[in-house]
Amino acid sequence: MNLFKSQKFSLSLSKFFTYFYLILLAIIIIYPLLITASSAFKAGNITAFDLNFNANWTLDNFRRLFTETLYGDWYLNTLIIAVITMVVQVAIITLAGYTYSRYRFIGRKRSLMFFLIIQMVPTTAALTAFYVMALLFGALDQNWFLIFIYIGGGIPMNTWLMKGYFDTVPIDLDESAKLDGAGHFRIFIQIVLPLVKPMLAVQALWAFMAPFGEYMLARFLLRTPDNFTVAIGLQTFINNPMNQKVALFAAGAILIAVPISILFFMLQKNFVSGLTAGGTKG
Repeated sequence: MNLFKSQKFSLSLSKFFTYFYLILLAIIIIYPLLITASSAFKAGNITAFDLNFNANWTLDNFRRLFTETLYGDWYLNTLIIAVITMVVQVAIITLAGYTYSRYRFIGRKRSLMFFLIIQMVPTTAALTAFYVMALLFGALDQNWFLIFIYIGGGIPMNTWLMKGYFDTVPIDLDESAKLDGAGHFRIFIQIVLPLVKPMLAVQALWAFMAPFGEYMLARFLLRTPDNFTVAIGLQTFINNPMNQKVALFAAGAILIAVPISILFFMLQKNFVSGLTAGGTKG
């Protein structure tokens, strides 16, 4: 009887801490979102984020974003940067990951190790180098140079991830296709690539999200307000302590989630199928 009570008490204690952890996690995630969302729909020029639901609700902050500020330009700049970065980076790391997974060549191991080491260097350590490169190429305050850096910065670690995922695709499939007369390109496009779609979806989402949240590098290289990304532009709303536009900042921050959410739901099917494929592959 005592043993049964002890097990029951242990189970109840485990449930208590599990639910406590989940509730705490939910509060940490949801509370900032609620503050931002409530501030975005409040009338007037509020000076601080708060969770007061008794304020007057309005969509005027979203109208002011596109009529009184350069937010539309910043949003378009960021979308262009994000789409180009996503397409080019995914193409490069897919080819690189496949090459490292399927072929053996001189310098393969050393170059992979170099990718791993170079990823350990934080981006902030290379700010000065990026600035000098921008001056040399006449690319300071140019969005194309920012795209170039975003693409390059994501290649080392993501190549490792893609190689690891390609390694989970049995090489027997390649050899069977070769026996049927398929060439390298056909094997890659028609046989291997469809099997790694889940990882391609993940990589695409990561690459697309990065320009929306990255601030330091963009702030260091972009100087003209017309060329700003949304991360820099939103910061200008609150960088003056005497004239902060918190409501506009909150409204702009909410709109950032729109394209990312759309892309997420478009790729969601691949995320789910990826879990299934991962459980049966091999």
